[in-house]
Amino acid sequence: MKQGDRLFKIINTLFLILIVAVVLYPLYFVVIASVSEPRLVTAGKVFAVPAGLNLDGYRKVFENHDIWTGYKNAIVYTVVGTAVCLGCTIPAAFVLSRRDLPGNKLFMGLITFTMFFNGGLVPSFLLVNNLGLYDSMWAVTLPFAVNVYNLIVARTFMGSSIPLELYEAAQLDGSSDFQFFFRIVLFLSKPIISVLVLLYAVEFWNSYFYSLIYLQSRDKFPLQVILRELLIQADMASSIGGDSTMMQLQELAETLKYSVIIVSSLPMMILYPFVEKYFEKGMMIGSVKG
Repeated sequence: MKQGDRLFKIINTLFLILIVAVVLYPLYFVVIASVSEPRLVTAGKVFAVPAGLNLDGYRKVFENHDIWTGYKNAIVYTVVGTAVCLGCTIPAAFVLSRRDLPGNKLFMGLITFTMFFNGGLVPSFLLVNNLGLYDSMWAVTLPFAVNVYNLIVARTFMGSSIPLELYEAAQLDGSSDFQFFFRIVLFLSKPIISVLVLLYAVEFWNSYFYSLIYLQSRDKFPLQVILRELLIQADMASSIGGDSTMMQLQELAETLKYSVIIVSSLPMMILYPFVEKYFEKGMMIGSVKG
């Protein structure tokens, strides 16, 4: 290997290590800060390893019974919402990927239009309410059944990975449109389906704004809404506490923030490794080709 090539690889390796450190350290810091003594975190003495052991943040989080209800609701909304979105996005993407579809460009233009313009919050609320979806699980799943960006990515993937010739060959073998879709298209679309599962699952898991708007019953709140209330209560308590307890309440509020991040992010971190091998392939083909 030439001296210049060796130097280039060394510089590249060092640069990538630096990038990885910049990306991973904030995540690592949140983990160690969530189990460290709050006053040491506030004083900036937590850097590489946990300082002291304090689990008050996690204890406070899990002592709240609403947390478990929120976890259950968040899982239900995420699973049901992702299934609904996939059931709408995948067939629509397949249909729109066919070049022989009459009015293909018109349909895509109308769908793309909704990425930039919509009715707004008040008309959307009135629509949800008039449909009888208000304060139900469907209020936070059905109105968001199709994400246009995800639809375009899936359409591009299918258009470049499932050629028209394959469809014609299936027709010659006596396959109907439904048989072609369920037996061939879904099988060949595993990478993009995995990508959509991750994107939709993260979207539903992290969503809290529409839950605040469309849900009224506390027993239907997802995890993110409960955690938001917990943080607000901690901040309010620290702001109105007496002088003797002010510092303790502020420290508790600070450690709660880190604990809440871990509690809310852990499920998605667990999910990602299972779809990671498909993620890059699906995103690259779906975003670039076609």
